[in-house]
Amino acid sequence: MEEIIINQSVAILIDGNNIERSIHSEAKNTNTMINFDILIPELLAERGLNRLIYFKEGKQISSKLTERLYNNFYGSVIPCHKSADIPLTIKATQLASKVDTIIILSGDSDYIELVVHLKGEGVRVEIASVKETTSALLLEEADYYHPITKDHWFTLSGNNSPKKSPRTNKNSKTNKVRKIKKD
Repeated sequence: MEEIIINQSVAILIDGNNIERSIHSEAKNTNTMINFDILIPELLAERGLNRLIYFKEGKQISSKLTERLYNNFYGSVIPCHKSADIPLTIKATQLASKVDTIIILSGDSDYIELVVHLKGEGVRVEIASVKETTSALLLEEADYYHPITKDHWFTLSGNNSPKKSPRTNKNSKTNKVRKIKKD
């Protein structure tokens, strides 16, 4: 049998506050951050990156993060007035006709309707998140799930006490992990 090459265009949309809270909760350290140099290539699995956008609530956005995402992935950081839910949803619907797959980095159940909509538009939707803080309902709707584990983050030296307790999801223990064969 001949080898079939699948060439997909992927957009990665990151709910920065959700992912940061999840990682801080698991690591019990607010200085813990995602190592995008490891995570992004794993998420892409040799597919083409069309867009990478990190949505961040608030006005204080790390210039190092912004610079690193741009230099390494031509990514951008978009500040959000309150939550990233609405701006991320708008961008995802705008990109739906331009990409084959959208990977959402968030475990927030607020994205369930977005996932349903995107799939109805013919877009493959994948979720990447910390399993323990991810909505089981969100995972049921997604086409694929990428767990973000301690192998995907690092901790900066300094104060490690949490600023406040992160939100957690009651359904996190019933999450399902979906796997696809990657050759």
